[in-house]
Amino acid sequence: MQQAIALAQQAAKEGEVPVGAVLVKDGEIVGRGLNRMISDSDPTAHAEIVALRDAASRQGNYRLPGTELYVTIEPCMMCAGALVHARVSSLYFGTREPRAGSVVSTQDLLQNDALNHRLEVNEGVCKEACADMMTSFFQEKR
Repeated sequence: MQQAIALAQQAAKEGEVPVGAVLVKDGEIVGRGLNRMISDSDPTAHAEIVALRDAASRQGNYRLPGTELYVTIEPCMMCAGALVHARVSSLYFGTREPRAGSVVSTQDLLQNDALNHRLEVNEGVCKEACADMMTSFFQEKR
């Protein structure tokens, strides 16, 4: 999670909402991502999606079984769906996103019985650091 936090800090320096993500397989980072929506003019360039794209490109496969995603904030609906499609095994996130979080906050998308893949979900990893980063970023914006 420390690597994800560092990526989130980099995103903030670039004027993006401070979200960072790393995808790990067998103890090695195989994908990295930070929010890039503004800089890329791409509404899908969330940290999780950027990390998945990075890992898929490196692995040469859009399926990423046996991987774990570490992200500083609870994934939104789009990102949660991408985790299912990529067959990510586990999700570790720092803090909840009360407005758009689709893992525990607004819905439990990853445990939907209609889905053909489920992820193990672990929340609260470095929770305070992740929450403080978001709070500080938005306080400075206001």
